[in-house]
Amino acid sequence: VCRSNKSPWVCLTCSSVHCGRYVNGHAKKHYEDAQSPMTTHKKPEKQEKVQHTVCMDCSSYSTYCYRCDDFVVNDTKLGLVQKVREHLQNLENSAFTSDRHRKRKLLENSSVNSKLLKVNGSTTALCATGLRNLGNTCFMNAILQSLSNIQQFCCYFKELPAVELRNGKTAGRRTYHTRSQGDNNVSLVEEFRKTLCALWQGSQTAFSPESLFYVVWKIMPNFRGYQQQDAHEFMRYLLDHLHLELQGGFNGVSRSVILQESSNLSASNKCCINGASTVVTAIFGGILQNEVNCLICGTESRKFDPFLDLSLDIPSQFRNKRTKNQESGPMCTLRDCLRSFTDLEELDETELYMCHKCKKKQKSTKKFWIQKLPKVLCLHLKRFHWTAYLRNKVDTYVEFPLRGLDMKCYLLEPENSGPESCLYDLVAVVVHHGSGVGSGHYTAYAAHEGRWFHFNDSTVTLTDEETVGKAKAYILFYVERQAKPGAEKL
Repeated sequence: VCRSNKSPWVCLTCSSVHCGRYVNGHAKKHYEDAQSPMTTHKKPEKQEKVQHTVCMDCSSYSTYCYRCDDFVVNDTKLGLVQKVREHLQNLENSAFTSDRHRKRKLLENSSVNSKLLKVNGSTTALCATGLRNLGNTCFMNAILQSLSNIQQFCCYFKELPAVELRNGKTAGRRTYHTRSQGDNNVSLVEEFRKTLCALWQGSQTAFSPESLFYVVWKIMPNFRGYQQQDAHEFMRYLLDHLHLELQGGFNGVSRSVILQESSNLSASNKCCINGASTVVTAIFGGILQNEVNCLICGTESRKFDPFLDLSLDIPSQFRNKRTKNQESGPMCTLRDCLRSFTDLEELDETELYMCHKCKKKQKSTKKFWIQKLPKVLCLHLKRFHWTAYLRNKVDTYVEFPLRGLDMKCYLLEPENSGPESCLYDLVAVVVHHGSGVGSGHYTAYAAHEGRWFHFNDSTVTLTDEETVGKAKAYILFYVERQAKPGAEKL
């Protein structure tokens, strides 16, 4: 209908092909049209209502039911869904050679490539690889693409020794796992390593992270199923589980030995969270100082808390401001959010502080200082807030710098830091499109070798800094700047 070749969905009742979710919704319209009762046949009305409800994504081969409004994993007793998958795979494989030739010609003539031709005066190819959506897995894809562009973090995993976990009949074969399949021999680190290795090999075919998603199902029960998930929550779970697995031995090699050899991170740069330091805490780990003062007796309590990311509120005065060009009042900036996080605040009645001197809960004030900054500063903007019964999204545009984010004024002891150690440059942005946390779509922008890319599941396009700067950021990844003169400040 719309001649789009993005995310084609085939109806498993009549084999008609339409665009799927997040495109123009013609597969859904096909389902809705099929539900209207036919005038010539009044008898089989019940049968009419169950037809044209199931579609298959021709890219990921995942199955979607419009009646359930969800992706489904169950097959029929005759294995009909699996037969359709195999047929589509055979079609894909037979057309692979000619399709690759066609893609190469399109790439040579595309406007994206004409932009790339100007880089360093030499011809370069679009080397970024997309990730297939396995059924509402855009939340995972956006985080994976962002992490893959954090150089020091990504290189560590890519240099790890490979481990072959699957042997015999399943080795090298594409399988479709369900949550009931049992396999204790899984490694999140290994599947994460494989995924990162696949993302920058220059392949024009999108990579399918099925094996990684299967391991996620196994070790993170919260993410089982095909419903939309929160990208920030997934990132925290992913980093926490990578950290836990890295603390033990893997493939007979001590992680601490590999960490010392490959990362060359000194003890002063490590931040311990839940045990020994790993590359996760060495790259993302920072330390907060939490100061609480009793307003009755003046007793001060100090506590040091390690962090992997900072969750920042969007100040209430900016929450009705939706677009960058809206003229009502000043524009919300990342600095406003950071200031709101670190400013002195009085705790309300529900958060009374147990004062050890007064021996009872008292009114108090709280203030955060950053005691140690991380190598990669991850900032999460709290866009989802609970009201009485709903979780609403704060759609406010927050202006953020692409270069020279200065964190010095938020430090506990700024005089002990060097002139460049507090400056950060943006490397990736995760954006949530839509109105609710359980719906919508995630994409990511990331910088790679001086160029910005937009990662939208299997589609990767070259973009520019102006487009990135207009994004309504949900998660921002900033990398500590190496000593260079002439920095632009926030």
